[in-house]
Amino acid sequence: MTDLVSQYQRLKEEIDTSISAVLNNASFINGQQVAQFSEELAHYMDVKHVIPCANGTDALQIAFMALDLPKGSEVITPGFSYAAVAEVCHLLGLKPVFADVDLNTFNILPKEIERLITDKTSAIVPVHLFGQAADMDAITQIAKKHKLKLIEDNAQSIGAFCQVNGQKKMTGTIGDIGTLSFFPSKNLGCYGDGGALCTNDDLLADKIRMIANHGQKRKYHHEIIGVNSRLDTIQAAVLSVKLKHLNSFIEERRNVANQYSSALNQVDGISIPTPALHSTHVYHQYTLLLDEDINRELVMSKLKSEGIPSMVYYPMPIYKQEAYKQHIRIKNSEELCSRVLSLPMGTDMDQEQIEHIITTLIETIRHK
Repeated sequence: MTDLVSQYQRLKEEIDTSISAVLNNASFINGQQVAQFSEELAHYMDVKHVIPCANGTDALQIAFMALDLPKGSEVITPGFSYAAVAEVCHLLGLKPVFADVDLNTFNILPKEIERLITDKTSAIVPVHLFGQAADMDAITQIAKKHKLKLIEDNAQSIGAFCQVNGQKKMTGTIGDIGTLSFFPSKNLGCYGDGGALCTNDDLLADKIRMIANHGQKRKYHHEIIGVNSRLDTIQAAVLSVKLKHLNSFIEERRNVANQYSSALNQVDGISIPTPALHSTHVYHQYTLLLDEDINRELVMSKLKSEGIPSMVYYPMPIYKQEAYKQHIRIKNSEELCSRVLSLPMGTDMDQEQIEHIITTLIETIRHK
């Protein structure tokens, strides 16, 4: 879905130089490039603290641990999303409570969050899905009103801005903690696994650093229960290079998305969601909706036969998964699972590729 080879070739000289510096120094764990990248990303996001870790799911687990969410308490999160939040909840003895999402933005609905709050609720975890923000203005008000912790899962939307209390803020910097993933296909991706946590709270930042480092500030002095979750120095070196290009990556993705939307907006059988007014969009994914009478599997098969990859994010609601099963029905989430389709999206797509994808999809839909 993302051409990482072409992106590497484009940045090869910068990346090879950056990696070579690590190899020549042999500081593979906690090398100076890790601290450098943390500072660079904190500056980019305009947040006080960025604490790297091993991956985005670890970031969520460390965030929950740092906030001391009581065992057995409830965490409200979207039902249409990846399973990472639910996974961490179960690992830590918390209960995920699944809220419905907006059919147009794919993000959690504030009114559904408020409806689900009980005296057992301890936190809200909105997921900024596919590249744009949940309605953080409304969500922060709800969290404040009910004295709930607020954790932003920002794995897919780094670089997006949203309006909160009349101010323009970057996703991941608004709640108590924001979590990031640097999985290779992400807009800011490394060449392996990687993640980070963001916060403006000094005390919380200190605790996060301890938890990510076996619960210690000083070696062999373990003050709290922690985990072993580090960003490798080589990955930090790669990310430092890519961070310099992130804004241009975002603009390239927007260019692809604009071409898709312009060509597909009036095609019968396809619905193009309108970006949220409260958020910019960085297009980690370009996701559209097929009409209910369109056979999605046949569409994907036809695209594949023409050399075009496509994906369904996500084919089943989390609460229907065997590991997280709850006997509930959430209307919009289930509708999206049956209708969404994501097209190729990346930074190095040429005009011929884009036009081939558009033409093939239109022909396929019209000859359903």
